[in-house]
Amino acid sequence: MMAENDYQKEVEQLRKWIQDSNNIVFFGGAGVSTESGIPDFRSVDGLYNQKYDYPPETILSHTFFNRKTEEFFKFYRDKMLCLDAKPNAAHLKLAEWELQGKLKAVVTQNIDGLHQAAGSKNVLELHGSVLRNYCERCHKFYNAEYILHSEGVPVCDCGGTIKPDVVLYEEGLNDKTVNDAVNAIREADILIIGGTSLAVYPAAGLLDYYNGNKLVLINKTPTPKDSMADLILHGSIGEIFASI
Repeated sequence: MMAENDYQKEVEQLRKWIQDSNNIVFFGGAGVSTESGIPDFRSVDGLYNQKYDYPPETILSHTFFNRKTEEFFKFYRDKMLCLDAKPNAAHLKLAEWELQGKLKAVVTQNIDGLHQAAGSKNVLELHGSVLRNYCERCHKFYNAEYILHSEGVPVCDCGGTIKPDVVLYEEGLNDKTVNDAVNAIREADILIIGGTSLAVYPAAGLLDYYNGNKLVLINKTPTPKDSMADLILHGSIGEIFASI
């Protein structure tokens, strides 16, 4: 009973902080999208616990893409293109806060485009998006449906290989996206971190730029950064946001 009371107090505290702020930044990971049916990498049901000829982190690497491109796309079409997924309560609440002038930016490690589908405008995609694909030779754009319905290695009209605009292992993050994220986090009044294990760098290091005293961590399990937080809520981010 006490635990439930404590939980309600924490939710109430978060509600008050959000009510009083017009400079919120949200930083989210895979846990934001699992409630939309998109598998994450590290949970019990995540991609790392399913059986493939190679580990997912090997398949989703720059080297593997170049050397075993057809196998890359088999896995990519099967596991990374979740085009029927819909935004959940967390995505919708963040878009609502942005519309109200409270939320300044969403910084996301996700590549599914669900924040934009929910209506968010200022979304900083650290790891790119499955919705964008470009020919490596002529840079012509192709949408995700084209990749999904292609066979083997998707090829451009010019003969070049089409590559998803996602950051693979061994590849660097986009400098402008990182700088925009750093600036947004540095200037934020409230930084809400949700649905991420904070185990993937350099993304996890972004919270070190936060200068405020309202650091909120929302995750189903503890993270390495819990000791830094001013408020911690363990639970479903969709349910927590829906109750605010």
